[in-house]
Amino acid sequence: MLKFRNTFYVLVLALLCCKKPYNPPATSSVNSFLVIEGAINSGADSTIIKISKTVKLANDSTTENPLLGATVTVESNQNNSWRLVDFNNNGKYASSSLNLPAALKYRLRISTNGKQYLSDFIEVKPTPPIDSIGYILKDGAIQLYVNTHDPANNTHYYRWEYDEAWQFHSQWMSIYVYDPKLDSIVDRRPDQMVYFCFGSDKSSNILLGSTAKLSKDEVYQSPITKIPLTSEKLQTKYSILLRQYALPTEAYQFYQNIQKNTEQLGSIFDALPSQLKGNVRCLSNPAEPVIGYLTVTNVQSKRIFIPTSDLTNQILTIYPYYCEMDSAYYLNSNGINTVAIELLSHPTTEIPLWGIGPALPPAAFYYAGSYCVDCTLRGTTKAPPFWK
Repeated sequence: MLKFRNTFYVLVLALLCCKKPYNPPATSSVNSFLVIEGAINSGADSTIIKISKTVKLANDSTTENPLLGATVTVESNQNNSWRLVDFNNNGKYASSSLNLPAALKYRLRISTNGKQYLSDFIEVKPTPPIDSIGYILKDGAIQLYVNTHDPANNTHYYRWEYDEAWQFHSQWMSIYVYDPKLDSIVDRRPDQMVYFCFGSDKSSNILLGSTAKLSKDEVYQSPITKIPLTSEKLQTKYSILLRQYALPTEAYQFYQNIQKNTEQLGSIFDALPSQLKGNVRCLSNPAEPVIGYLTVTNVQSKRIFIPTSDLTNQILTIYPYYCEMDSAYYLNSNGINTVAIELLSHPTTEIPLWGIGPALPPAAFYYAGSYCVDCTLRGTTKAPPFWK
């Protein structure tokens, strides 16, 4: 037994000593491939196609690599064309409503750095409206879901994206601020209030649904996102804008592969990585990989609001930071408490919370870290145009 134990220890030590860092070849590759995201909107809404280049897996701080300065056009099989423009110089090429005839086929052409990329001609795939967005409370969170159906029984494959917006507030309200010109603590003006703010986010996971194996083309309570009841998103009011896309079979399979490669890998029981083959190619070098699958559809969207009042006695916000208050005396220029002034005069570090003494100095004030009282560090005081 002792001999076996010693042998085991030797083997373990050898394995630990033989470990070497693994640097995958892809991290040192100089190649950068085209990535195309979005859909050609055949309806009345805008078409936005995001075009970027791949970045290294590691040893690089770059996470976004937009393709700038390209010429991007939508073409029909009857030689019509529509130009998409990168208005904000961020790699998002857009056009207002195209209102494309459903009887034609369409493709995307990209010209950049002497290269041309072209998608296949694509038929218009109509998207049925979203019936409803709802939610259920479960396991300390709300689970949002979508309901939809196609009475013509022609869709079968669905994809969703969403934009989130929410109103929240800082842990404590700051009603005073230090004015260096007056060398005094003064009331905050309405435009200086930093208690209520708005935050926003976008979906990052691939959301798919299929009714191909069902007798009816009907999606019932397909999960969209889950939000803990402790999240700031639910603190005051929450809103979600959901976009729905009908997919042809090949596009659904493409997104399924991306989903498996990016979200379902990591254990020995997960699916093996597979090649992502889209419907866009490089004309000068057909062997060059191009990541993306273009579809043409009338995108359907729906927005809902969830006020905190609908979740009565359920919300218990847990703030993403530690807060505590302290007190300090502020004296006039004849006897300034320099420690208090140092804390109160730097909004990025500390902000006065509220007064507990007489209006004129000397007065005592509570103060706290800026994250505890300044919501603009995580959002904006300006309400979105759709907010109600």
